[in-house]
Amino acid sequence: MGGLKVGVSGASGRMGTLTCEAVESVADLDLVARYAPGHGFDDVRALSGCDVIVDFSRPDVVMDNLAEWRKLEAHVVVGTSGFDSHRIEEVRRVWADSTHNCLIVPNFSLGAVVMMWMAEKVSEYFTAAEVIEFHHDRKADAPSGTAIATAERMHPAGTRAVESTESLAGARGAEVEGVWIHSVRLPGLLAHQEVVLGNQGEVLTIRHDTTDRVAFVPGILIAIRSIGNLPGGVTVGLEALLGL
Repeated sequence: MGGLKVGVSGASGRMGTLTCEAVESVADLDLVARYAPGHGFDDVRALSGCDVIVDFSRPDVVMDNLAEWRKLEAHVVVGTSGFDSHRIEEVRRVWADSTHNCLIVPNFSLGAVVMMWMAEKVSEYFTAAEVIEFHHDRKADAPSGTAIATAERMHPAGTRAVESTESLAGARGAEVEGVWIHSVRLPGLLAHQEVVLGNQGEVLTIRHDTTDRVAFVPGILIAIRSIGNLPGGVTVGLEALLGL
């Protein structure tokens, strides 16, 4: 005992359970509270006194949660999906003037973070780009937070004239900042993403595959241990902690 006091919101879910196990497996972090309404962890007051709260709740409740966590004066690591640029700006308003940090992480996989960084760096050299993301069929939202974050960071060089029209609505996917996103949901998948960039005569594909949720553990621990070192306010992505 004696390390950072950590509480987990959404502690009964797949990622919440993984986070609890990860925190309990290391000596410098103390799991002091779990919160999962309806699953035996119903007392929100249990999170009072935490140094860091990790939120893996649902997109429909996470904003109410964040307003509550701000009152508790803890640093907050947000792993819940569904954060586009508009929702992030809303969090910035909620977090205004707080003396604690809020870190929103679209993906805790270190490989996925590198993939997003690569896509951002090379996108300016290509006329157009599309993102195809593949997830298990129990994922609550589409597109994924990783796909949205990737598209928002990219800046393809051209304005593409798409001559084809949709014979079925939605066939071209969803557009984010000029990048089209396509979501696949199938049993047997976990979390996978391709970024496909094109010029006349050439195509570049960047792909990342997560085959086991254990891949998220190093990123989760980095976020918990390092969030207190951030400059303040709201930060998006692990990149700020990895020097990317």
